Amino acid sequence: EDGQLRAPSTGERNAVYRREAPPLFAAAARYALARADVDASEVTHVVTASCTGFFAPGPDFLLVKQLGISPNAERTHVGFMGCAAAFPALRVATRISESRPDAVVLVVCAELCSLHIRSSQDPEQIVASAVFADGAAAAVVSAREPRTPGAVLDVGAFTTSITADGEQDMDWSIGAQGFEMRLTAEVPRVIGREIAGVVRSMLGEPGDPSAAVDASAVDAWAVHPGGRSVLDRVQASLELPDELLAHSRAVLREHGNMSSATVLFILRRILEDDALPPSARIAALAFGPGLTVETALLTRRVPRGSGQAAA
Repeated sequence: EDGQLRAPSTGERNAVYRREAPPLFAAAARYALARADVDASEVTHVVTASCTGFFAPGPDFLLVKQLGISPNAERTHVGFMGCAAAFPALRVATRISESRPDAVVLVVCAELCSLHIRSSQDPEQIVASAVFADGAAAAVVSAREPRTPGAVLDVGAFTTSITADGEQDMDWSIGAQGFEMRLTAEVPRVIGREIAGVVRSMLGEPGDPSAAVDASAVDAWAVHPGGRSVLDRVQASLELPDELLAHSRAVLREHGNMSSATVLFILRRILEDDALPPSARIAALAFGPGLTVETALLTRRVPRGSGQAAA
């Protein structure tokens, strides 16, 4: 209001995170539980992910208190793993469900990237600030059959890969005036160069690493939109038609890059896409500091008798 461009300290920014993030975690969690027709009292495990703020007891603890989850529910927090953190969180939830068929795991990702915007003359910093946004999303993971009619996502295999280079091109550190994201112009090029090999491994395709990827068995792609150029490089390298990245581009256009929450927004759109064939196979990819590529294979399944209503 007074025309001053402020440069708040990291402490000031984190205080806003501590005030504003918990309601977002809770709102996303309640939304997911309601859609799954699961009462909070049934949740046995809570897995949270965030990289834009820290406090303890953290969001996992507060969810138990705010939602009425059992105080004996086991909790895990995935912190500071960046945009790819939804997959480690989902992987933890899946492993729990595989070992405990009665488990109900609540996974919640929430990010307030805008807290860390700062004035800069550096074009790369300006771009990094411009593409990031705020958002929260949640999922219920369980081996139990769903109660609600409509489609569900069956979780398959996960993979993790570290690219040959890129460690200096995408990193995330804590500075005196907020968290400092470095996102250079090399990131899309590194992803474009190496994504085919990562996807080949994800799909279990043997053969020449330089050969084209046979993506014909994949019906939908949930690619984390680190930015438009990242999606462009992935699309070109995998030779994907425009329609297969439509959901990823729509989330980037409508919501921005919300770090760890973003891929869950894309998966929700795919879950609700009744134009997909029965038992549609989904390839999901996300990119994190390092450069790390996290992937998951999922299947969109419509349980018998539920018709094609969205879950």
